[in-house]
Amino acid sequence: MRPFARCAWSRRAVEPYMMPLDHSLLPLVVLVVEDEMMLRMRVVDMVEDAGYVPVEAVDADEAMTILRSRSDIALMLTDVQMPGSMNGLQLAHAVRENWPPIKIILASGQLNLSDSDIPLDSRFFGKPLQSDEIIAEMREMLGPA
Repeated sequence: MRPFARCAWSRRAVEPYMMPLDHSLLPLVVLVVEDEMMLRMRVVDMVEDAGYVPVEAVDADEAMTILRSRSDIALMLTDVQMPGSMNGLQLAHAVRENWPPIKIILASGQLNLSDSDIPLDSRFFGKPLQSDEIIAEMREMLGPA
């Protein structure tokens, strides 16, 4: 039996020919942060209907873990009132401070937030969310999927 021969196209031979990843060809990712499962599922459907890829979190703590581990989140859509160490508004401000390029949509069925309450360039919607409005807003903020 012949000993294992080193491949002629070793990693060093391939590296100079590797093309950098073109992120513009990848689908845009939307982080959905909602503690109520049925509402989260509905928002995930909206994200998919808009042509984007959803990633789900049940609270701000899980959302922060996801944000720290991924670099492909383009938009976060979060409920305002959630259990955990911070609510959705606090999460939105933390995202704006730590990941400024991420677009933010906040939603609440009990609070009515003004533009002065939410981070700069964010949007607020009252619940129940209207699918056509949310899809149009995501497309306006992110561009076509």
